[in-house]
Amino acid sequence: MKKILIALSMLSMGITSTQAQVAYEKAKPFDNVYLGVEAGAMGPLNLSHFAPLNATAGVKVGKQFSPVYGANLEGIAFFGDNRWQTGSLGFSNSHTVVRGLNLGLNGTVNFTNLFCEYNPDRRFEVGAEAGIGYWITYGDKNLIRTDNGGDDTELTAKTGLTFAYNLGEKRAWQIYAEPAVLWNLTHGPGDAVQFGKQAAQLGLFVGVNYKFKTSNGTHNFKVWNVGELNDEINSLRDQLNAKPKEVVKEVIKEVIKEVPTTTTQTVRIENMVFVTFQQGKYILTKEAKKALDVVKSGCHVQIIGTASPEGPKDLNDRLSQNRANIVAKYLEGRGVIVDEALGKGVQGVTSNRLAIVYVK
Repeated sequence: MKKILIALSMLSMGITSTQAQVAYEKAKPFDNVYLGVEAGAMGPLNLSHFAPLNATAGVKVGKQFSPVYGANLEGIAFFGDNRWQTGSLGFSNSHTVVRGLNLGLNGTVNFTNLFCEYNPDRRFEVGAEAGIGYWITYGDKNLIRTDNGGDDTELTAKTGLTFAYNLGEKRAWQIYAEPAVLWNLTHGPGDAVQFGKQAAQLGLFVGVNYKFKTSNGTHNFKVWNVGELNDEINSLRDQLNAKPKEVVKEVIKEVIKEVPTTTTQTVRIENMVFVTFQQGKYILTKEAKKALDVVKSGCHVQIIGTASPEGPKDLNDRLSQNRANIVAKYLEGRGVIVDEALGKGVQGVTSNRLAIVYVK
């Protein structure tokens, strides 16, 4: 037994690791709801008088709380006369079409999604169903006795396996076969709870479920592969890091249009030095000072400060001027001649939190 528990623990850890890179879109309260109809046949589990079979028909309404776990409400009507157990629940004197009705609340587990990574496009699934129910017998008054040796109402339990096949391109429809046992828990005197095959019905149900459309636009859970998303994000980050100059050039093109040059010199990107600032800041970083250090002492420069579109115009105008001033102050401290330092506010539609230095 100990070895089995250890094996199950290791399997559980393996399952967790395989699904660690998968995330599901948060479902709303009425998402992943399904409606089903079913029919089947049952007979006493002790097999002493299994035939004739009791025909059944039912309906269920369920919800999947996750790809693995769910629950449903189920109503099953019985039409046959084969007793569960002689002297206990039976239908021999019933004169109604429906001999008995079982109302149950069942929990469900999807073994395929539990042991394998969830796939909304999967066709075949295996699961299990178990729950508690309430049985009502119709038309046989001999079952109602003061000693409670027989009763027209019983506490029941259901256990079964489900073998399901998902239909259609959107997997909205599902057909299934379910071998199951319906247990009569209170067949003895005094309604004492007893669990045994002497008062149980074994049978097979077949049914069809329709999974209603969810808020994510599908009929199933929306799944995201976190590993793939991370790879895509890293790829985009690498592309951005590989092309910083191209990105900056596009920003600079917007700024060049407003360069207040006082000479006939052609402004070229090769003659410019740029420094970047954090949003709302005009403090020179170590990287910014290193970029400015390439401007030689004695050179004449023009400086333009810019701001990004966030915030009011007055604030951006002041911020861009402060950026131009802080760059001018640093360059003058290194012997560079600053002909002009202007703040131009927001230039274009890009987030250009820059100071551009034009070396003449």
